[in-house]
Amino acid sequence: MSRAFGDEESDRPRGGGRRPEIRALLEGLLAGDLGVDDVVQRLRLLQVAQVGECARLDVNRDLRKGVPEVIYAPRKSDEDLIAIVRRFLLEKGVALVTRLEPARAELLRRHLEEGDQSAGGEREEAGGEREEARFAGLVFAYDAAARVLAVHTASYTPPVEQGCVGLLTAGTADIPVAEEAALVITHMGCRVIRGYDIGVAGLHRLFEPLSRMIEEGVDVLVVVAGMEGALPSVVAGLVDLPVIGVPASTGYGLGGDGTAALLSMLQSCSPGLVTVNIDNGVGAGAAAALIARGRHR
Repeated sequence: MSRAFGDEESDRPRGGGRRPEIRALLEGLLAGDLGVDDVVQRLRLLQVAQVGECARLDVNRDLRKGVPEVIYAPRKSDEDLIAIVRRFLLEKGVALVTRLEPARAELLRRHLEEGDQSAGGEREEAGGEREEARFAGLVFAYDAAARVLAVHTASYTPPVEQGCVGLLTAGTADIPVAEEAALVITHMGCRVIRGYDIGVAGLHRLFEPLSRMIEEGVDVLVVVAGMEGALPSVVAGLVDLPVIGVPASTGYGLGGDGTAALLSMLQSCSPGLVTVNIDNGVGAGAAAALIARGRHR
């Protein structure tokens, strides 16, 4: 059945659906069968927001494992994508979307902003209470080249900055993948230092940005490269930091879809280099931020 944007009944958490489980946890705590830390962890696991029949959102993934849920736009209908983003804004005050084409980004922006106006400044919660809509003054940050969107409410508070990640690319064509990683890194509370277009065809370009990153105390490096994918191995052989290689689908002919770069990174003889899949900026960014934040606990 189709669902209109703004249909509260279709995407509101089902009232009382978690109450028996929460009650059992509290009773276990009172009886001494469970500790406080056990209850906190299990409560985190219960935080799922239902959006109609299309999605079960892991809204507290950032609390449970330090990595926010990122919305992958392809193969979702416009209706479902709007509903999912809207729900994240209601629950978390922020939504991150990847592989989002410009036309869909504009459609999303228009629906969210028009939805605010039509809501009359209020919305009804599952418990029957009404409170001010949190959509007033939405802030959109869309990168058309990287096809990534971050949208947050005016009341959203970003995580405390902790840790620093260096982002390097072999070529200009690899920047969109790096910026996908940056989306995740910054929303996990890490600072990003960039050094782009420094591939092995002109290796002397590498030394200034790499030296600057080391001087500024980066905790981990993410290196994106297409073609033969040599740059991550070179970088890993020069530094005493973890290096995450990201093969990019940049190149000509056989292997130019990223497979040549992937195989090169997997066969690297430089210790300290690990590799994610082709064009996986999200995975690289999440791993890098976890490493960086972990070094400052």
